[in-house]
Amino acid sequence: MQTSKKIFLIGFMGSGKTTIGKKLANKLNIPFFDIDEEVMNDEGKDIPAIFESNGENYFRQKEHEKLTQLINKNEAFVISTGGGTPFFNNNMELMNANGTTFYLKYTPEFLVSRLKNGIHKRPLLQNINLSELNSFITSLLSEREFYYSQSHFTIEKINLKLDDFLTFFKTDL
Repeated sequence: MQTSKKIFLIGFMGSGKTTIGKKLANKLNIPFFDIDEEVMNDEGKDIPAIFESNGENYFRQKEHEKLTQLINKNEAFVISTGGGTPFFNNNMELMNANGTTFYLKYTPEFLVSRLKNGIHKRPLLQNINLSELNSFITSLLSEREFYYSQSHFTIEKINLKLDDFLTFFKTDL
């Protein structure tokens, strides 16, 4: 199965965008790009190091540049965005205008279960105590919902199966 679409997976950190994106791209036989990985490759360091040495604004600008560069390629792809990508530099508008966006929506409790063991890898969580994680995620999700809800489609399944997701592509894209 192939598609000519540009597919963007958005959602909170830990929502499985990269895992689902890789499998989806493989099934659709199109390239997969993880925006975070692309920026890290360009910068030669991981995201916490980029935040530490250059700041979040610098990272967000690089993220936008990479997103724009990939969108300008004349090919179908699946992109996994960073959790914050939609909120900066008109990225949500850019993605919606150039492809199909899917919001992978999960409860704060589910996200806590996915993120609690990897807090040190997430710059926005590094100063959050485990006991505060649920309230932090709930608050941040609330702030971000305005942008996430602008996606073309919202997927709210905790046990999302790739074949179920692919059924959508067979009928709608």
